[in-house]
Amino acid sequence: MTNSNNYTIYNDLIIGDIMATYSAKKGEVERSWYIIDAENKVLGKVAAKIATILRGKHKPVFTPHVDTGDFVVVINAKKVHLTGKKLANKMYYRHTGYPGGLKSMSAEEMLKKKPVNIIKLAVRGMLPKNKLGRKQLTKLKVYSGSDHPHKAQTPKELKD
Repeated sequence: MTNSNNYTIYNDLIIGDIMATYSAKKGEVERSWYIIDAENKVLGKVAAKIATILRGKHKPVFTPHVDTGDFVVVINAKKVHLTGKKLANKMYYRHTGYPGGLKSMSAEEMLKKKPVNIIKLAVRGMLPKNKLGRKQLTKLKVYSGSDHPHKAQTPKELKD
């Protein structure tokens, strides 16, 4: 719809001759479900794509302080690919909370024992380090095999 000044009006964003920036509200956000097959894909590239979708940056209504992201289901996490010598050299650290309780695990061990965590940790590092980032991470569902319990949500296949 256009007015006499040939301005296009979208959702009352134009007030007179002043343009207002649209800011999404918590209740207005429409969420959809996506599925990503991580088989033979590079970990960092997959994690970057997932983080973009979880934050909602792929949407025109993206607002930095509002959770505008979608749900992401990742399958075949155990078949993700790491480039170079990262499989042997990359280390994951955690602390038990006790003195001297620093534990380490190589990426190769992590891929064998906890393939879900390798993707979750990569994505977590790409999200904001605050309450909003933690909330966005809850919309990530990772499974080591090809089966997942989210078929009822009819997730859309996400290509590269």
